[in-house]
Amino acid sequence: MAAVMVARQGRELQRYSDNTGGRMVVGCIPYRVRGDGGGVEVLVISSQKKGAAAGDVVMFPKGGWELDESVDEAARREALEEAGVLGEIGASLGRWCYRSRRYDATYEGFVFPLRVTDELDRWPEMAARRRSWVSPQQAMDRCPHWWMREALQRFADLFPQSTALSLL
Repeated sequence: MAAVMVARQGRELQRYSDNTGGRMVVGCIPYRVRGDGGGVEVLVISSQKKGAAAGDVVMFPKGGWELDESVDEAARREALEEAGVLGEIGASLGRWCYRSRRYDATYEGFVFPLRVTDELDRWPEMAARRRSWVSPQQAMDRCPHWWMREALQRFADLFPQSTALSLL
């Protein structure tokens, strides 16, 4: 019998920031190094928001950091739920405070690189999101969130030898 993966829901275990009063969120930049010398690719996901431009908007997996998990467990969980990938978390790319576009709150967010070790055929949010491997520059061009673009730039700085990242 196959195991069923279900995304967490609800805010009962949500962490809230002492600095901003808003939710604490954790995200990751899933990546792989191409074996053909083609550099680094990042995995982006579509937004769940509807609208004319929604198809052109991409982001990285992110979501609430809950009380019963470490920060790297939260990052890996979000990667699994939203993008259907497993991997190894690297050192933090940083901390950002940003205004929620939906709620009147300032969130505190942390972003980590995630070296993808497995890409699943089925995952909890597969019906709601598309995923695609793109160059870091393509991700930068299509991501509307300033703090995600800044995290991506910090990620790109980790791979200065890569020709795919020299465009950043």
